[in-house]
Amino acid sequence: MTARLILRVEAPGGRIGPGKIALLEAIGREGSISAAARVLGMSYRRAWELVESLNGLVAAPVVAAAPGGARGGGAVLTASGRALVAEYRAMEAEAAAAVAPRLAALPLRRTGPGGSQGRAGGSTSSAGRRGGSGRRCNAAPAGGSGGENPHRR
Repeated sequence: MTARLILRVEAPGGRIGPGKIALLEAIGREGSISAAARVLGMSYRRAWELVESLNGLVAAPVVAAAPGGARGGGAVLTASGRALVAEYRAMEAEAAAAVAPRLAALPLRRTGPGGSQGRAGGSTSSAGRRGGSGRRCNAAPAGGSGGENPHRR
């Protein structure tokens, strides 16, 4: 994986970042909040909370939801929601293009520790990274009061 820029907009009253934008895009594709939540692997409640936070953050609602019924409910992006997604993606593309040379110049490892490709690759225990034994010692040393550090000599 190469380095990449992640854009998050800090606005008065909240944030707009890649997760909320992905949710809006999924709602636009799927036609419902619950289907968008399933596609993104989140609960309906979490998706609804994110939509509500965006609706409260932006000047006009970003999603219009129809209540369920015999034919089921649904949700669509409003003009404000479509504009928010378009503007965010445009800012993201412009920012990524602007910093691409700097990202390429960062002295980063091309692979994660131990030759793995980040978290998905090989597994190194946190003790292995720290150089410890991997065991935690919470017991007091024999004859000690328990206040001393058992690893300090």
